[in-house]
Amino acid sequence: MIDSTVIGISSPALGGYSWLSVAAVPQFREGEDGPFQVITMFSDVTALKLESVLFDEVQSLANIGGWHHEFCRDRMYGSRELYRLLDLPGETQLNRDNVYALFVPDDRERMRKSMDAARARNEAFDLELRVVTMSGQRRWLRVIGQPQMQRGVVESVIGTAQDITARKRQEEQLRRQALTDPLTGLSNRDALMRQLALAVDEAQPGSGPALLYVDLDRFKVINDLLGHAAGDGLLVAAAQRLRRAVGAETLLARFGGDEFMAMIAPCPGEHTSREMALRITEAFAEPFPHSGEEFTITASVGIAQYPQDGATIQQLINHADAAMFDAKRRGRNNWQAFTPALARKLTDRLLIETQLRRALDNQEFYLRYQPQVDLVSGKVTAAEALIRWRNRMLGELAPDLFISHAENTGDIVRIGAWVIREACRQLRAWRDAGIAVPRVAVNVSYRQFLSDNLPEVVAAALHDHGLQGACLELEMTERVLVEDVPDTLEIFKAIKQLGVSLVIDDFGEGYSALNYLRRLPFDGLKISHHFMQGIPAMPTDTAICEAIIRIAQSLGMVVIAEGVELETQREFLVRQGTTLAQGYLFSRPIAPDELVDFVRLHGCAD
Repeated sequence: MIDSTVIGISSPALGGYSWLSVAAVPQFREGEDGPFQVITMFSDVTALKLESVLFDEVQSLANIGGWHHEFCRDRMYGSRELYRLLDLPGETQLNRDNVYALFVPDDRERMRKSMDAARARNEAFDLELRVVTMSGQRRWLRVIGQPQMQRGVVESVIGTAQDITARKRQEEQLRRQALTDPLTGLSNRDALMRQLALAVDEAQPGSGPALLYVDLDRFKVINDLLGHAAGDGLLVAAAQRLRRAVGAETLLARFGGDEFMAMIAPCPGEHTSREMALRITEAFAEPFPHSGEEFTITASVGIAQYPQDGATIQQLINHADAAMFDAKRRGRNNWQAFTPALARKLTDRLLIETQLRRALDNQEFYLRYQPQVDLVSGKVTAAEALIRWRNRMLGELAPDLFISHAENTGDIVRIGAWVIREACRQLRAWRDAGIAVPRVAVNVSYRQFLSDNLPEVVAAALHDHGLQGACLELEMTERVLVEDVPDTLEIFKAIKQLGVSLVIDDFGEGYSALNYLRRLPFDGLKISHHFMQGIPAMPTDTAICEAIIRIAQSLGMVVIAEGVELETQREFLVRQGTTLAQGYLFSRPIAPDELVDFVRLHGCAD
């Protein structure tokens, strides 16, 4: 029997240890039991020993352990680093069962199948598996196995196990960041879309996912007034209220800007989503504190449920969005569920918006003009340009049927610029024909006002047709006054420098912020036809009109009444000292050549 061992010898002359492999070989004579001599062989294995130590150190630094599994004896051999990775005592004898027991159940089965495939079909494997070590720590291991064949049979598998826990944690952190809104900490749009797709795929009859589309009412106004930093703070506070309202188990995402989306999956019935929508609106009952002040923000909520309210994900989102806009149309601070009637409105809206994009290029718009008259002399003081649309598919459309759609799509900017140019062109044509209409009035949308180039559009239209600024009057609703406060004054100043008149249309129907009347250079107020309809029968409408007239007179502004249809209404205005009006009592909106006849009959004011 040959005995061997490795010994270390201190060798100061060589500057350290030398390692020797010592093998003892006994020599026997025939017939004798004991050896008559022992031949000892020494081999310098210092280099091999250093390589072994280096290998162990490298494994430790790289968190990689080596292993070798023999199928015939069900024995597994592991390096020192493998034992450390698994928190195993050094004396532990490894085998298939006690190693597999450390894997979590799902990954244990993957490892078993991979080893079986390696033995049966000589297949190598590369897996990322989870283990629970002997000390209870959870780790991720990358396990690589390579079958070893002898005489055409796989007798063993040799491989490595690397600790990749840190990498997996970093990947998970990046994954969460990719699916999380950085401002509010809620899920983001991508996360919602992924979960919604899963919920739709797994939906059972009668319990498909429900979407609640939440939009903060008038948040943009507050954001512009307070600044973006304060706006972000309010968004965070709003997200916290929403989270409390929907509960921790409901997916809640920031969908973009001041829009949020909650998903109930599965949703057993409409009562569940409606109760949640009510909780959301109630969550905004209390004002939001900011820098010692309080600001009220409410929420409008739209509900749509799969599959009855949308057969596809995008359709479901569109219909929840449509329901939310219906809630805003009904006064904000409420919720609405999607209905077949809304579906028809949505179809009509899509058709109108599609046709709108081509209407200007196809020359489908035209203008009608309603005279403004002096109530004392009956002479024409101006003509208001009113847009009409004639489409081959939709027929004849009045402004109230398409202007809001043009504002939503942004087409109103191009359309509005065309109206200004066309009105100026028509005024030039009248004057060239000897019809001295003093000026034309044009309505300006808030979207057109905020487009930043309105003064340039007005200046170009006046210049191209040889008109002075006094020939043009721009009318805008009170919405313009609060949409973008920082730029409003500069835009108004630029328009006023052209000599153009500025009038607030439908005064009293919107925000009626009297502070703007003091700060901004308006020339007049226009009384809404809604208030004029109640005169003289409705005391409240009469009182409102009287108040508007007094406000304008005290500020030195002109008052124009629209929607005058009765002689008693004209008499009321004259008594109040108002001399300018328009309405069916004098003329409906008429074509340019009809206005020529009207002017020839009644004359024009100087």
